[in-house]
Amino acid sequence: MSYLTTLLSAETMRSLGWALVHFLWQGTALAAVAAGAMSLSRRASTRYVVAVAALVLMFVAPIATLYWQTQTADDSATMGATSAPVHTFLQKSQTAAVAVLSTAQNKAPSPDLLLWLAEVWLVGVVFFSLRSAGGFWLLERKRRKASTPLSGQLLEMCQALQRRMGLRRAIEFCQCKWLEAPAVIGWFRPVVFIPASVLTGLSESQLRAVIAHELAHIQRLDAFVNVFQIATETLLFYHPAVWWLNQRIRAERENCCDDAAVSVCADPIEYARALALMEEWRSAPAFAMALNGTPLKQRVMRLLGSRASGAETRRMGVTGSVLCLVAALVAGNAFLGIAYPKATVQAALFQSPHFALETLRSSQAKPSRSAAASPASPAAKPSPVVTPAAEAEPTPVTALSPQSAAAPSGSYIESMKAAGLKDLSIDDLIALKVQDVTPQYVHDIQALGLHPNAQELVAMKVQDITPQYIRGVHDLGLQPDLNGLIAMKVQDVDADYIQQMAKAGIKPDVNELIALKVQDVTPDYISKIRATGLQPTTQEVVALKVQDVTPEYIHAMQALGLKLNVEQVIAMKVQDVTPEFVKAMRNSGVSGFGDNPDPYIAAKVQDITQTFVDEAVKHGFKNLNINKLMQLKNLGILESPASI
Repeated sequence: MSYLTTLLSAETMRSLGWALVHFLWQGTALAAVAAGAMSLSRRASTRYVVAVAALVLMFVAPIATLYWQTQTADDSATMGATSAPVHTFLQKSQTAAVAVLSTAQNKAPSPDLLLWLAEVWLVGVVFFSLRSAGGFWLLERKRRKASTPLSGQLLEMCQALQRRMGLRRAIEFCQCKWLEAPAVIGWFRPVVFIPASVLTGLSESQLRAVIAHELAHIQRLDAFVNVFQIATETLLFYHPAVWWLNQRIRAERENCCDDAAVSVCADPIEYARALALMEEWRSAPAFAMALNGTPLKQRVMRLLGSRASGAETRRMGVTGSVLCLVAALVAGNAFLGIAYPKATVQAALFQSPHFALETLRSSQAKPSRSAAASPASPAAKPSPVVTPAAEAEPTPVTALSPQSAAAPSGSYIESMKAAGLKDLSIDDLIALKVQDVTPQYVHDIQALGLHPNAQELVAMKVQDITPQYIRGVHDLGLQPDLNGLIAMKVQDVDADYIQQMAKAGIKPDVNELIALKVQDVTPDYISKIRATGLQPTTQEVVALKVQDVTPEYIHAMQALGLKLNVEQVIAMKVQDVTPEFVKAMRNSGVSGFGDNPDPYIAAKVQDITQTFVDEAVKHGFKNLNINKLMQLKNLGILESPASI
């Protein structure tokens, strides 16, 4: 078709086209999983690791798909060359398979379209590669010609910060005028650029914090991850999920470096003010990692401890990711059905290629029964051999498996109708046969009071739900419906697990059993929780496990004299009330912190910290209690007018 197709074979280009198409749903699925995992993560470092891992999988997915596509194409070519008689025989004898196959092939994109997609992708990769190369070239040019090394006290301060952060690499500190905010450039010999405007516009403490931020980038090897991000954007430029995930990585990277900077300067308010000034000077190259490279508002709110509705945000994030994941998997299933219709139909209708080959050989070697039985016939001639060159008519085969070879055509369908499954479509029949759903299996399931349809029978067989499994569940007093049975089997809830829960004093219903198993609640966990003196219900046990409440956490709180119930333990864990926080509040001199957990929970909800208490004492407030502290916090009395 073009010059590109002369460099690569047409089959390779088609495989590449399919790999690019499949990545549409693969990338969406990976982004959905990453979004859900990040919504459940409270630490910026954890969210960063999850996002980078998802980006690595995005990079690997199309490569693995291309390799699989190439291997599949090679295997198909080999099968076509060595078993052409078998394929001709199957196409001649199985009209239903041909009809289904033709329908699926009509939905598939034409080979020319796949070649066109691959060519457009290659052009896009070349364009974005040139864009990236040009950006790096301009950055390197400015690095060499428009910067001067630092000297004097400022250099000593930078080197002292470097030693404090444990960095032993050779790092160059330069002053420049072409940047408006500090930035790091370079991989093996990094350079920290400090603009002249920063040297004159920030206080010494603020300057230490922003330099520590840039040193944190070097300490974390963020430059290498940034190059990998640019490479991934170049190769997978057409998928919005890649750009979205890269934005999240950059945002979480800045959050991680903000945490490192705050740990060095120990004054988040001063650092937040420095960020505000950086935002006013916002100007940095796209390929450098600058301090003001991400939205300011979220970073400042995070530094000052202002939290959004965490539970609601996580719930929305998980819900959205689940919906996107389901949509991606549905789309992936549709793409797979279009890409491999022939293999799917043959696998469903002819479960053993050896059986088809043996049937063909039998039809070629043996004379027909009518010819052998007729004494008047002059000679019984064997059936002609089917070859690709001479398409002689073979003896038709009506059976789909060896077991039904002697039965009349359609006996499997009639047996299923006798079992109560009527009006089955071709897709239903194929799915039932592939999963080896027999009429006897249907009768056994119905004898237990269940009446699944074809799709539900397939799902039960996929999950290996046997009549024995159902009877075992019924014997323990549970009567789950079909959906409940499938969910229990998916979560590996068996009779042994149910009995263990009963011995631990838990008698849950089906939904509670599934929830317990999903949260990996064990009898040992329940016993240890009850050993603390708490007697949680089944739902409370699930809530405790969801919040990662351990027996050790409860014992630590009880050792401090707190009188706890289950709801208070869950609330304390949700608000991240730690034993250290309890000790700090008791030692702060504020009254109202005794053995009741509620004041500690209220203090955490209002974000009352030891620093806030010290600030109140510093302003001369006396006889403080938890209620007065909450009033001071709510009214913003201790906040500066600028922050209000």
